[in-house]
Amino acid sequence: MAAVSELTEATFAEEINSATEAVVVDFWAEWCGPCKMVAPVLEEIAGEQDGKLRIAKVNVDEHPGLAQQFNVMSIPTLIVFKDGSEVSRVVGAKGKAQLLEDFSSVL
Repeated sequence: MAAVSELTEATFAEEINSATEAVVVDFWAEWCGPCKMVAPVLEEIAGEQDGKLRIAKVNVDEHPGLAQQFNVMSIPTLIVFKDGSEVSRVVGAKGKAQLLEDFSSVL
Protein backbone atom coordinates (compact mmCIF):
# COMPACT_ATOMS: atom_id res chain seq x y z
CA MET A 1 0.00 0.00 0.00
CA ALA A 2 1.33 3.40 -0.95
CA ALA A 3 2.08 5.77 1.87
CA VAL A 4 0.90 9.34 2.00
CA SER A 5 3.96 11.58 2.20
CA GLU A 6 4.36 14.82 4.11
CA LEU A 7 5.81 17.70 2.09
CA THR A 8 7.66 20.70 3.49
CA GLU A 9 8.85 23.94 1.95
CA ALA A 10 12.26 22.27 1.61
CA THR A 11 11.01 19.11 -0.15
CA PHE A 12 7.99 20.33 -2.11
CA ALA A 13 9.58 21.35 -5.44
CA GLU A 14 11.79 18.26 -5.68
CA GLU A 15 8.92 15.87 -4.89
CA ILE A 16 6.51 17.47 -7.36
CA ASN A 17 9.01 17.99 -10.19
CA SER A 18 10.57 14.51 -9.96
CA ALA A 19 7.29 12.57 -9.78
CA THR A 20 6.60 10.26 -12.71
CA GLU A 21 2.91 10.00 -11.82
CA ALA A 22 0.37 12.68 -10.95
CA VAL A 23 0.59 14.00 -7.38
CA VAL A 24 -2.41 15.14 -5.37
CA VAL A 25 -1.30 17.56 -2.65
CA ASP A 26 -3.69 17.87 0.28
CA PHE A 27 -3.35 21.28 1.96
CA TRP A 28 -4.73 20.68 5.46
CA ALA A 29 -4.46 21.59 9.16
CA GLU A 30 -4.78 19.60 12.38
CA TRP A 31 -7.76 21.67 13.60
CA CYS A 32 -9.74 21.28 10.35
CA GLY A 33 -12.70 18.89 10.69
CA PRO A 34 -13.33 18.43 6.95
CA CYS A 35 -9.58 17.76 6.50
CA LYS A 36 -9.82 14.90 8.99
CA MET A 37 -12.83 13.50 7.11
CA VAL A 38 -11.05 13.45 3.74
CA ALA A 39 -7.70 12.07 5.03
CA PRO A 40 -8.73 8.38 5.25
CA VAL A 41 -10.35 8.61 1.81
CA LEU A 42 -7.10 9.94 0.34
CA GLU A 43 -5.13 7.15 2.05
CA GLU A 44 -7.47 4.58 0.49
CA ILE A 45 -7.10 6.18 -2.96
CA ALA A 46 -3.30 6.24 -2.53
CA GLY A 47 -3.30 2.48 -2.01
CA GLU A 48 -5.66 1.71 -4.87
CA GLN A 49 -4.00 4.04 -7.39
CA ASP A 50 -0.38 3.22 -6.50
CA GLY A 51 1.80 3.76 -9.58
CA LYS A 52 -0.77 6.06 -11.21
CA LEU A 53 -1.32 8.67 -8.52
CA ARG A 54 0.58 9.79 -5.43
CA ILE A 55 -0.94 11.53 -2.45
CA ALA A 56 1.05 14.06 -0.44
CA LYS A 57 0.09 16.44 2.37
CA VAL A 58 1.11 19.96 3.35
CA ASN A 59 0.22 21.20 6.83
CA VAL A 60 -0.66 24.86 6.20
CA ASP A 61 0.08 25.84 9.81
CA GLU A 62 3.63 24.46 9.57
CA HIS A 63 4.25 25.60 5.97
CA PRO A 64 2.23 28.77 5.36
CA GLY A 65 4.57 29.83 2.54
CA LEU A 66 3.39 26.92 0.39
CA ALA A 67 -0.26 27.74 1.07
CA GLN A 68 0.42 31.33 0.06
CA GLN A 69 2.42 30.32 -3.03
CA PHE A 70 -0.51 28.27 -4.34
CA ASN A 71 -3.23 30.72 -3.21
CA VAL A 72 -4.84 28.23 -0.84
CA MET A 73 -7.63 30.25 0.76
CA SER A 74 -9.61 27.47 2.42
CA ILE A 75 -8.88 23.92 3.47
CA PRO A 76 -8.95 21.18 2.56
CA THR A 77 -7.66 22.16 -0.86
CA LEU A 78 -6.41 19.35 -3.08
CA ILE A 79 -4.15 20.42 -5.94
CA VAL A 80 -3.31 17.90 -8.65
CA PHE A 81 0.12 18.26 -10.23
CA LYS A 82 1.23 16.49 -13.41
CA ASP A 83 4.72 16.95 -14.87
CA GLY A 84 5.41 19.60 -12.22
CA SER A 85 2.43 21.82 -13.08
CA GLU A 86 -0.97 22.29 -11.49
CA VAL A 87 -3.65 20.63 -13.63
CA SER A 88 -6.67 20.80 -11.33
CA ARG A 89 -7.87 21.85 -7.91
CA VAL A 90 -10.57 20.56 -5.57
CA VAL A 91 -11.70 22.68 -2.62
CA GLY A 92 -13.61 21.12 0.26
CA ALA A 93 -14.18 17.61 1.53
CA LYS A 94 -15.71 15.18 -0.94
CA GLY A 95 -16.42 11.48 -0.97
CA LYS A 96 -14.26 8.87 -2.66
CA ALA A 97 -16.37 8.55 -5.83
CA GLN A 98 -16.39 12.31 -6.39
CA LEU A 99 -12.65 12.61 -5.76
CA LEU A 100 -11.88 9.78 -8.19
CA GLU A 101 -14.03 11.54 -10.78
CA ASP A 102 -12.18 14.79 -10.11
CA PHE A 103 -8.83 12.99 -10.53
CA SER A 104 -9.93 11.00 -13.62
CA SER A 105 -8.09 13.29 -16.04
CA VAL A 106 -4.74 12.15 -14.62
CA LEU A 107 -5.53 8.49 -13.97
